[in-house]
Amino acid sequence: MTRNMPRPGRLAVWLAVLLAAGFAGAAGEDAAVHPYPLAAQGPKPEPVPPVENAAVNAAIDRGIAFLVKRQNSDGSWGSAHNTKGLNIYAPVPGAHHAFRAATTSLCISALIESGTRDAAAISALERGEAWLMDSLPRVRRATPDAIYNSWAHAYSIQALVRMHERAAGAGQRRAAIVSLIQSQIDLLGRYECVDGGWCYYDFDYGTKQPGGSSISFVSASVLVALHEAAQIGLEIPERIVSRAVESIRRQRNPDFSYCYGEYLKYRPRYGINRPGGSLGRSQACNLAMRFWGDALVTDEVLTTWLDRLVARNLWLDVARKRPIPHESWFQVAAYFFYYGHYYAALCVDQLQPEVRPPHQDHLATILFRLQEKDGSWWDFPFYDYHQQYGTALAIMTLTRCRKP
Repeated sequence: MTRNMPRPGRLAVWLAVLLAAGFAGAAGEDAAVHPYPLAAQGPKPEPVPPVENAAVNAAIDRGIAFLVKRQNSDGSWGSAHNTKGLNIYAPVPGAHHAFRAATTSLCISALIESGTRDAAAISALERGEAWLMDSLPRVRRATPDAIYNSWAHAYSIQALVRMHERAAGAGQRRAAIVSLIQSQIDLLGRYECVDGGWCYYDFDYGTKQPGGSSISFVSASVLVALHEAAQIGLEIPERIVSRAVESIRRQRNPDFSYCYGEYLKYRPRYGINRPGGSLGRSQACNLAMRFWGDALVTDEVLTTWLDRLVARNLWLDVARKRPIPHESWFQVAAYFFYYGHYYAALCVDQLQPEVRPPHQDHLATILFRLQEKDGSWWDFPFYDYHQQYGTALAIMTLTRCRKP
């Protein structure tokens, strides 16, 4: 993405408009609803027919069958095999160590969350867990400028938390899992950006501690994972949490769209920072901020952005499967599609049970339409990781579409 700055005059006008809109009514009736009225205003989707659990389970089962079939012989998922002529910068071998660890972690989480009792799937899960515990300690930053390991640390923590829950009664295994989670938390402290939060590139500085811009949704993904680790009793360093929260807050606009990265915080109306560009990012950022104590992220805000995701889904869908990142409208990248829907499903979990069904029906209806003939889901051609991570994210989204 370009970092060319807009003309100062235009920027000043937009900032004035945004601030006026964000604080309008703070002393009036709107303040009783939300101090930032724009955060609770947005389009509403048309209703869809209720989705039955049988249909959800059938789609999940097809996705699980795909993951079992595509597992590598060593127990991992994904590979460096290039599936298109042009791909993102990924210095070998470190970048692919991180990609494979992150992808494998997502697949492990998906299989556990699905609750599958299929023998082949259980076997795949156990082999995946063994690979992760053996290989994860070797994942590090690939080069000074490529920090893809941020994703591996975040998603491995989530997988390990689920493995910890699954290992109830196995004290020694649980202790090993806790030790591995603690090592991932330590590494996140080492690779934290100087100004707080996390990123996956540091092209400007390449320093030992990344000096580049934090990226809102990377920080959000890490914070969600750290919150899950805290739920099983692990101590999370307050310093890295508070600094990451502040970095996301600096990137938040009054309508609760979030800048792609902190380097764009002075370009709030740049396409990717507007609601259409933030459509697959606001759910993760809202969730992370809520988990770590931001009272502004109310149920109303979560609902507004769940509705936006569905009503304006075309902005994500039109980018889906495009091979070049950020080439679509609002600079949306294809890889935001299943990522955004997964964190939307986590947001649904935060709502009261009686208001969840319409959101669950919308998410399931979207994913049913997009499941491939082989049972997979994918959004961005990405070496040989995309079908695996896309399927894992879709399965975890659908597990949250099941109704009591």
